[in-house]
Amino acid sequence: MEAAINELDQWLRHEFVDLNTELEEAYFAARAEILDGPDLEKIKQAIAVDGARLIARIAEAGRIPADAQERYRLLGAVGFYLAACRRHEVEPVGESLVPAWSLANRLGSSLGVAPRYVFAHQSIHNPAVRGTFLTFTSLHDEQVFIVHNGLAVLAYQRAADALRRIPPMGISNPMAAYLLEQARAALDDVLRFNRTLADELDPDRFFFNIRPYFKTYRVGAAEYRGANAGDFAAVNEIDLLLGLCAAEDPFYQHVVTEKYPYVPPEDQAPLQAAALAEPLLDVILHEATSGSIGERLRRNGELFLAVCRSHAAAYTYHHHRLVKPFLERPAEDAPQDRREDLTASGPPLDVVIGGLARLSDLRAGRDRPGLRTAGASLDRLRALLATGP
Repeated sequence: MEAAINELDQWLRHEFVDLNTELEEAYFAARAEILDGPDLEKIKQAIAVDGARLIARIAEAGRIPADAQERYRLLGAVGFYLAACRRHEVEPVGESLVPAWSLANRLGSSLGVAPRYVFAHQSIHNPAVRGTFLTFTSLHDEQVFIVHNGLAVLAYQRAADALRRIPPMGISNPMAAYLLEQARAALDDVLRFNRTLADELDPDRFFFNIRPYFKTYRVGAAEYRGANAGDFAAVNEIDLLLGLCAAEDPFYQHVVTEKYPYVPPEDQAPLQAAALAEPLLDVILHEATSGSIGERLRRNGELFLAVCRSHAAAYTYHHHRLVKPFLERPAEDAPQDRREDLTASGPPLDVVIGGLARLSDLRAGRDRPGLRTAGASLDRLRALLATGP
């Protein structure tokens, strides 16, 4: 089994990348999402058949790794193959995909996650060998996309870790100021990484050569929605711990519940815990209205508001400078028969954009018709902190 897994890994790092890159260069030259033709079909079949053969060897061993991290990485490796087949709209002849589907289902079931690759398999669960990690292509823009989204994930995780340490010590604790400063700095890093991504990533390269690998794909009879760079617990922990989003809000419940099978296994418990935590906004408002506001509570309250502003700024920038120009705008020029298959999450593009806009308003505390946010509570806190001693 180990030898078969290593052989698959070597293929994914070399021939797989070369074949995908050759196809992507042909697609990009034609400004097309997909192309047909005898020469291109040979390349597509090489991906489909060679990958199926290597994965079948692993499946035939009858065992899966005992270590959970190794199982998760193997799930990602199988997922890279299945995603490439979906991207190039090719499947091996007959039942050649059955071993890959069977292995993916077995791995996903053992880990309690969806049986497909997710962004974690491209970023923080993607071991580099001599500085190179698994990618679909050798295109510079794919590297830019993975690295800067991955850095943003790490920054979100740093912010969430700081915030979840505050409730046990209390919001007015002198040490909480350090944690709030850490959370704000981490969220400022998210904005910085997003700005670099917007500056360095080519919109056309993303739309034609990166986005298609994030599509939904089938594992057996079930269709699983595509990979999403936000499939981690941290950003939702921040939403809920700050009190900008509410666990009882049906819209937000759907966001968290839908995401749950697609986050890494170690993110599932924090995602559940955040939904049960008392929001820091409620805690600080209760303390501010139950007695005089001391200098420490005032200082920590101001830091708390700064964290909220940084969280809003990072996500607002992401929505307006990454989602819209890199997905919504290029989609306007897509052929009509391709417009229903543009998103990773399954629903039509306008539905996805609408949901992301709602999240942006919730995180920024922006009320609008049909949407009440934490804006009024944030304004109340600002007013309380502005009063004299």
